[in-house]
Amino acid sequence: MDLLRSLPIGLYLEQPVTWLHRLDPRVKLAWLMTFLAAPLLANPYWRLALSGLLVLVTLTAAIPLRVWRQQMGWLLTLCILVFIITAIAPDGLAVNYQSRLPDTGLELPQPGSYQYVIFEQGRFTITRRSLDVAVRISTLIFTLIYSTNLYLLTTAPEEITAGIEELMEPLRRFKLPITEIALTLTLSLRFIPLVLEEVQNLVRSVRTRAINWNKLGLRRSLKVWLMVVEKLLANLLLRAEQIATAMDVRGFTSPDQHRVQWHQLRLRWRDWLALGSLIPFWLARFLIGGAT
Repeated sequence: MDLLRSLPIGLYLEQPVTWLHRLDPRVKLAWLMTFLAAPLLANPYWRLALSGLLVLVTLTAAIPLRVWRQQMGWLLTLCILVFIITAIAPDGLAVNYQSRLPDTGLELPQPGSYQYVIFEQGRFTITRRSLDVAVRISTLIFTLIYSTNLYLLTTAPEEITAGIEELMEPLRRFKLPITEIALTLTLSLRFIPLVLEEVQNLVRSVRTRAINWNKLGLRRSLKVWLMVVEKLLANLLLRAEQIATAMDVRGFTSPDQHRVQWHQLRLRWRDWLALGSLIPFWLARFLIGGAT
């Protein structure tokens, strides 16, 4: 079990360098915010188009299959399960209406082919509303999670913090600690792989002891896992203390006095092209993607 490979959350793909890697982090952050905001109050067709657009971006960027196959696999499985459960769940409009005319036993022909109930078999019923809600929820989960993961996959943590610091620069007028916030965010992103590594080591240590969980019972099993969680917190606090000590020894006592510029942010022609494409995107969102 290798959590660092099976759960690549917050990990940066250094090789190969794709066109997504070459974009300015501020531009990618603008597109990330677009993917997070565009599904709001949008129709199901637009939500499906956003999910397809994310898959298309992944394919055109030539990201290796081994990198996104696992994460997209479990994410698609989750979205499909949510879609099925929501589609067959009650839609909240199951109301029995009483006709104003007496029942004569004659069925009048309907003026059109519209049917509110799309599928009905036994206790399973799929209506137009439940299908619409299922599409909205499943595509929203896929868009939110995968767009964020794609951003972290193609953007180094230092680039993310540098871009956020540049965008938050006007807030210095209000005496906000922008540099401290950027440094804290950098350390947080760098700390994610350490957390996965500690969890992986503890899980392996429990497996090597060949514990018979059936003989322990529920109560003793919970005690064992509580001890594992306690050890995990202790190890993470020790790692954090070691990082703080290393920074203190090297003289990083104040972010404003010991700033290290990893990346020089500069907008190039591809960045302006990506920013300009936001205009037709949002025009299409308001013209054809609005909720009906």
